[in-house]
Amino acid sequence: MSRVRRGNIARRRRTKMRSVASNFRKAARLSRSMAQQKKRSLFSAHRDRNMQKRNFRRLWITRINAVIREKYLYYNYSKYIHELYNNQLILNRKILAQVTILNRNCFFKLFNKIIKTWKNCPQMI
Repeated sequence: MSRVRRGNIARRRRTKMRSVASNFRKAARLSRSMAQQKKRSLFSAHRDRNMQKRNFRRLWITRINAVIREKYLYYNYSKYIHELYNNQLILNRKILAQVTILNRNCFFKLFNKIIKTWKNCPQMI
């Protein structure tokens, strides 16, 4: 039985993989290593996209908490978010963090409104 030359299809597949693996070095330029490296890089990219979302949310929460504690010693982020929801002033953390950085006066207007309602409510104190 004669040997089959798998020219075009296999070459096209490997060339496509090489374009992904263009920055790899040494053994990673071999077909099997390239396939493994591609699989790993796609997995890492997926994982790190989720990690990035988590890290940004942590950063926003830290910024908001820092600004709140700068003014009031006994008030913190969790109470602030709770009171925002109670007053139906629902803003996401990204927007709140941007407001704290770019326009503190606006942030403290929101904050003062919440502080007034918080002090009037005896069960919260």
